[in-house]
Amino acid sequence: MGFLDILFGGGKKKVSKETAETRGDHMPDLNIPVDEKFTIHFKQNGGKFIYCDTEVEVSRAIQNIVVENNWESEPFFILNERLSQKFSKEPITFTGNSRESEVFFTTCEHLIAQNGSILVCSNQLLEKKVNELPSNVVVFATTSQLVESIGEGLKTIKKKYGQKIPANITTLKHFKATAENSDDFLTYGSSTKNLYLLLLEDL
Repeated sequence: MGFLDILFGGGKKKVSKETAETRGDHMPDLNIPVDEKFTIHFKQNGGKFIYCDTEVEVSRAIQNIVVENNWESEPFFILNERLSQKFSKEPITFTGNSRESEVFFTTCEHLIAQNGSILVCSNQLLEKKVNELPSNVVVFATTSQLVESIGEGLKTIKKKYGQKIPANITTLKHFKATAENSDDFLTYGSSTKNLYLLLLEDL
């Protein structure tokens, strides 16, 4: 099933999607595609998911988010200059001072299907903890960043960076800590966020 089927309810796998959404927290995941699993868990967490086929759709989505939240005069806090260059033509301004913004705009390392979380590190956050970020977060990611589990994501990071493994590896989650994830060191410093995910198809 493709992302559009997930978003608009099409396709023959709708029954399995509904079953996955209604299963108890302690029951094992159904054997479903990684993209569908991430979408289900991410939405259950309360995140706002916007799938984009093209860069034009990404641009349109950003504009809609700005209008929806009345952020026309709100600078986006960024820690990655390449991100500001990529989106320099959008009707938004950027700041490197978190105190000047209510919105954090970032990329990520991976999207974790297992629990619908977003894996980030010092490449995105520098030394900041999640609870030091603005309460609104907009994440730009691509479908090639989807992985099944946190373990797989960590292995990919190690392979990608070799001996220069980035610090401050953590997860962004819209939901608060639960009995299942409260002992997960990757959630240290997490706090509830109003989170938008702009997901660009690149596969």
